[in-house]
Amino acid sequence: MQQLFGQKVLNDFIQKQDEKLIENRWQKYKNFLAKKEKISSWIETDYQDGFLEDIFENCLGYISKTRSTDEHYTLEREKKNETNAQKADGALLVDDKVVAVIELKDQKTKDLDKKYNREESAVRQAFGYLQYNSHAKYVIISNFNELRFYFDKATAYEQFFLFDLDYEGFKKLHTILSYESISKELPHVIKEKSLTFEQDISNQLYKDYTAFRTKLFENILKNNFGSGVLTPPLSGTEVPPPLDKLELLNATQKLIDRIVFILFGEDTDLLPKNTIGTIIQKQKEVKKLVKGFTLYDSYKVYFEAINAGDEDLDITMYNGGLFADDELLNKLVIDDEVLDARAKILSAYNFGSDISVNILGHIFENSISELEEISAQLLNNDFDKKQSKRKKDGVFYTPAYITEYIVQNTLGKLCEDKREELCIGSETLVSPKNPKNPTKAEQQTKENLLLYKEWLLNLKILDPACGSGAFLNQALEYLLKEHKKLQNDLALMGDLFASYEVEKEVLEHNLYGVDINEGAVEIARLSLWLRTAKRGRPLTKLANKIKVGNSLIDDKTVVPNAFDWHAEFPEVFAQGGFDVVIGNPPYVFARENMSQYEKDYYIKKYQSANYQINTYLLFMEQAIKLLSPNGFYGLIVPNAWLMVYSGQGLRKYILDNTQVNKIINLSGYSFENVSVETIILIANKSTVIADDISVLLSKGTEFVLSHTKKQNDFLNNEGFEFRVFSDDESSQLIEKLQKNSVILDSIVQIKAGLQAYEKDKGIPKQSADDVKNRPYDYDYKFDDETFKYLDGKDVGRYFISWNGLYLRYGEHLAAPRTFNLFDGKKIIIREITGKYPNSIIATYSEEIYLYNRSNIGIIEKENKSIALKYIVLILNSSLMSYYFMKNTAKSVRQMFPKVILNDLRQFPFKEISENDQQPFIQKADKMLELNKNLQETKQNFINELKLEKLTKKLQNFEELTFEEFVTEYTKALKLKFADKLAQRNFKQEWQAIFENDKALTCKLKIEIEKTDKEIDKMVYELYGLSAEEIGIVEGV
Repeated sequence: MQQLFGQKVLNDFIQKQDEKLIENRWQKYKNFLAKKEKISSWIETDYQDGFLEDIFENCLGYISKTRSTDEHYTLEREKKNETNAQKADGALLVDDKVVAVIELKDQKTKDLDKKYNREESAVRQAFGYLQYNSHAKYVIISNFNELRFYFDKATAYEQFFLFDLDYEGFKKLHTILSYESISKELPHVIKEKSLTFEQDISNQLYKDYTAFRTKLFENILKNNFGSGVLTPPLSGTEVPPPLDKLELLNATQKLIDRIVFILFGEDTDLLPKNTIGTIIQKQKEVKKLVKGFTLYDSYKVYFEAINAGDEDLDITMYNGGLFADDELLNKLVIDDEVLDARAKILSAYNFGSDISVNILGHIFENSISELEEISAQLLNNDFDKKQSKRKKDGVFYTPAYITEYIVQNTLGKLCEDKREELCIGSETLVSPKNPKNPTKAEQQTKENLLLYKEWLLNLKILDPACGSGAFLNQALEYLLKEHKKLQNDLALMGDLFASYEVEKEVLEHNLYGVDINEGAVEIARLSLWLRTAKRGRPLTKLANKIKVGNSLIDDKTVVPNAFDWHAEFPEVFAQGGFDVVIGNPPYVFARENMSQYEKDYYIKKYQSANYQINTYLLFMEQAIKLLSPNGFYGLIVPNAWLMVYSGQGLRKYILDNTQVNKIINLSGYSFENVSVETIILIANKSTVIADDISVLLSKGTEFVLSHTKKQNDFLNNEGFEFRVFSDDESSQLIEKLQKNSVILDSIVQIKAGLQAYEKDKGIPKQSADDVKNRPYDYDYKFDDETFKYLDGKDVGRYFISWNGLYLRYGEHLAAPRTFNLFDGKKIIIREITGKYPNSIIATYSEEIYLYNRSNIGIIEKENKSIALKYIVLILNSSLMSYYFMKNTAKSVRQMFPKVILNDLRQFPFKEISENDQQPFIQKADKMLELNKNLQETKQNFINELKLEKLTKKLQNFEELTFEEFVTEYTKALKLKFADKLAQRNFKQEWQAIFENDKALTCKLKIEIEKTDKEIDKMVYELYGLSAEEIGIVEGV
């Protein structure tokens, strides 16, 4: 559960509330508590009015419509929505406007997120009302005991259990939900301040955490490197090999992890308050008696105490491995001042209230990136921050609403299905009338609950690239909640032994993780310990559950950190494999970070491996292999695999071995610093074909159903493409376009542009300096082999806007291509596409232009009488934009949507006679001429401006009024008029030029738009579209 507010910020607001008012209303709240036993048995309709009166009127200060003495009221029962006939159970009003909707259930509805009797869940019902009330921003849902308060979105809420609320809890409820707070929009203020506080404290804590680790590592190196603490010095030198520095780095991180646990423990009652301060004070005292007793010696005393327990120090045993005896750590020499000053800084934070799990997650994630940077420097490797662990090894901090959704739809689905199988849904349970002598049916229910407990404890959940542990922590949270629900159900059925240690059981039995990065594994373990540690209970040993290794390779002759799954987790595969595999696997291309040995291994071992290997494809296949029959997996992966040629093997493997349940398009940036658009894939291991695959779109932090697809359709598609972005209506239209058409690749040659620079390519081979300095680039025509050179941004629809650059052509280029791509008749298509309906941006040219891979070239194919001007016209049409958008994965990206070679080759074209091509060629000639005139007209005016740098507004001057132009131009010139006369003269000088060129430009644009519509009509007729189908294309 994501909380709405930061605890520290909320507590600050609670302290500022009117204590007398709260105390007065608390007395009334006691009346509600006095009848909670009766309320538990009352049905929804009998107590809804009473609940609104007891809680909202008597305790939170609202005035109901029925009890108002005038026309002013702030609470209304069964409030009708503004735009439909449905009614919420209640509504809160401020200034006669609905600001909150209330959905009420009775105690039979144990789970507010769950559907009952085929109805929508309480949460869904409530948010359905929210969208029909224009001023509403809050949602309140309750089953008379549990009460949830939402702000705008269903992903985070504040939760109260009303039957168990004490005075402090009531103060919190009152601060958030009282009329005095709602009318002042206090929840909004608290939320904004919480976000600011979390961001600020995250940044500052990370700075302090990083500074501590940096100083500590520097000090450890100074005092221990080459001193004999590690391996003996090499013969003839005192400098140990670089690996020893890495050992010291790993030791530093482990020491930091221990200190973070102590910091967390002293603020959460795991350890005595101010343990860090006590460690420092103890050293000062002992140093007077024992010469040379260092602060680190004092820390080691406490490390041993935390590991084994110490009554004198009031410390219970936490021996999960973090504080186990470590020979290297024991031998380290560390200066007092480093541990003293830096640890005090971190100790000043309150890890109990200020530092949330979310903040720690970000700290841990960035910590891994920093570790990589230091490791690379120690090994004298080049380090590129843009290629840090976030991209190389895939250590991401996945947003909580995404991990929660994936866990709910994999692990949660398994649990739901099992409860249904055992007939133990919470809504069906009724307490035995005579617990000492239950009926046969009641006894069976109890036995089924115990079977469910045994099943639950035996689940095996894996993240094969666990990083800092976001998914494992989310799975842990779900299981804790499910066990709590189970304990309540067992207690309801009269089980006297319903209570058991949930956290320990889950960590010992359910959660597994593997990561290639040792630092990530240590941090993942620490994050799980911090979430589950309890005073007086040893830490669960996680070394046999969260392990270091290469999840994709099990052969140590290929890589030294190979991971043999069956040998490492025999208990899992003894029962057939993992029940759930979840995660966000790394995206690593073969050309970036793989040895030839690894590539050969992958091609031999994985069906999804081919000439273009990317680790995320391998992880997707591996996830299925690791699953038990009917197990679920949920992964976040780039959306490219859905349709790219290199994903064909994986798609076939998925279709043959799994039942696909859901595909969720995460449009836009999903993860910081990772410029890849992603989807969530939810599926289960089964050979049964899915009748309906739900395709959902992300809207903010929620996922909304768009349409459904059938798995059989993907099996029948060429290359087993997952064409998920078109609904049934669009799919039928796509099929019609393809019918009686040929693919573009069959009638023309389609090639990528050249690659000018790449290390070790070209003749002679290019150096790293060549790639950096670009020696073959010119801003003038150097010789007869130097030609105009286009980048992607230089290509427009029916025109070229050359940037003034030249490139010297020849075999010295990394991938020069054949010259016929650049000479003579050709179509040049910009890879980055435009906005619909002008998605494809293509032009025709007969002039020599070199162009790079940001463009695609089309030239004529021998023995084919297809005019390129006919082709360019069809490509630039609205219909081909529609086809592109509905039939290619990279078209729907918000980050640089692009057309790629393999997609373009499959575009459906009508192969018509030369005579029938003539009307299209004439229109193409007209568009080329119109656009040439447009560009020249605009350029003439722009040249008059004599500016080195143009603003976007001035580039599109025709869209401005004259006064807007004057404002923009004088700003660009940094011109200030001496007086009114100077300003008037300036305007007189420019007005005629501006108005004339604007009129010419607008006239040309109108003619272009008119011709575009004529072309679209011709193309619709060519492909035989009906009026209804044209409406579909133009209605996008």
